[in-house]
Amino acid sequence: MGVPEILAVLMVVAVCGLLLIGYPVALTLGGVSLAFAFLGHFAGAMNIALLGALPQRVFGVMTNEVLLAIPLFIFMGVMLERSHVAEELLETISRLFGSRTGGLAIAVTMVGVLLAAAKGIVGATTVTMGLIVLPTMLRYGYDPRLAAGTVAATATLAQIFPPATVLVLLGDQMGNAYQAAQLSQGVFSPQSVTVSDLFAGAIIPAFTLVALYLAFLIAIAIFFPKTSPPIPPEPGAPRGLALARKLVVVLVAPIVLIVAVLGSILGGIATPTEAASIGAVGAMVLALRKTDLRLWPNAILLPVMTRTAQITSMIFLILIGATLFSLVFRGLGGDDMVHRGLSELPGGAAGALVVVMIAMFLLGFVMDAFEIIFVVVPIVAPALLKMPGIDPVWLAVMMAMNLQTSYLHPPLGPTLFFLRGVAPPEITTMHIYVGIIPFVLIQLFALVLLWFVPGLATFLPHALYGG
Repeated sequence: MGVPEILAVLMVVAVCGLLLIGYPVALTLGGVSLAFAFLGHFAGAMNIALLGALPQRVFGVMTNEVLLAIPLFIFMGVMLERSHVAEELLETISRLFGSRTGGLAIAVTMVGVLLAAAKGIVGATTVTMGLIVLPTMLRYGYDPRLAAGTVAATATLAQIFPPATVLVLLGDQMGNAYQAAQLSQGVFSPQSVTVSDLFAGAIIPAFTLVALYLAFLIAIAIFFPKTSPPIPPEPGAPRGLALARKLVVVLVAPIVLIVAVLGSILGGIATPTEAASIGAVGAMVLALRKTDLRLWPNAILLPVMTRTAQITSMIFLILIGATLFSLVFRGLGGDDMVHRGLSELPGGAAGALVVVMIAMFLLGFVMDAFEIIFVVVPIVAPALLKMPGIDPVWLAVMMAMNLQTSYLHPPLGPTLFFLRGVAPPEITTMHIYVGIIPFVLIQLFALVLLWFVPGLATFLPHALYGG
């Protein structure tokens, strides 16, 4: 291993070390990259003039039409948080299933699916459900560990269900990696992978994961009924036909919004960015119907726009820092080193993919999904996609499901921190950590299932778009 490759390895180690200490991600990526760029220049390992490509790369990020969907989907999610859709859904669906043992947990999971497909933001879904659901489950006698684990796991469905922000970012990075892999092999009219492909590819695995969650909750209700008791009927609550009518009224608006957004993307009617604008407008309509118009500018619109700007700025600042990191890493020959290392692993493509999946899972202890997508995927994906038998959509969905665990597993899963911040006092950190373990194991099982049945991810994209 030469000096440039040693510096590339040390750069990765330095980033991980500083992140563990607690330095901000974007500034760590940018600062460490600049330091190693100058160090490599003075050591004769790279030419500092390579940094001249950074402004053009940043300009490419800022003008990328696909990434324009990010602030729009974030705006949609934050606006829906203000429209109190979750409260209505939970109240109605819990009355539908709550009279059965484990029924409230099943209702929470179903509401989580609808919110995931409508919001696409894990943090917003976690906070919303933590504030509404956890006190309700505890009030009716649910085990604190089961309640905390169910809410945390269900909230992270926003990571894998379209229009997840992570899928948009992963689709952009995977598309670039797939084209780079083909060009390096002499294919000068490369095929493309789009965000629409990933949305289509993620739907069946996402519903498979939900089915596994429900199977677990039903099993818990059967074998440990005291952990998830039924909800006693409330006097005056709607029943029968009245409950059915209320359910229809409550479900119509979010389902129409979900169908409008995802249907337009999967049907090829609109690009993800265009569909995101539809979702943003639809979310405003839902919020308007429950808000006094005189309060709309200051009470709703301004806080939503402020929060959207904060989240979007955080994502793009990390992306710019990761762009600099990737540029310096390549300048030090790190991408060639990774390609050689993966190619020489025993087991060929399967062995290389296992190592990458394990590495991404372990990195989830110190980095969140955005950081892994921006830093790791551009390095490993081109090398993996050069290997035979690896479908880019399947690889992207595998990575997305793997990254979903980074939001859950202790000690640094962001969902756990979000939930800890809004949980009632009787929910301890240990309740959350213990309660989430079965769901992390379910996610790993779903990942293994997707490994052996790749058609779960590839069937729908091929059926819709061919290839």
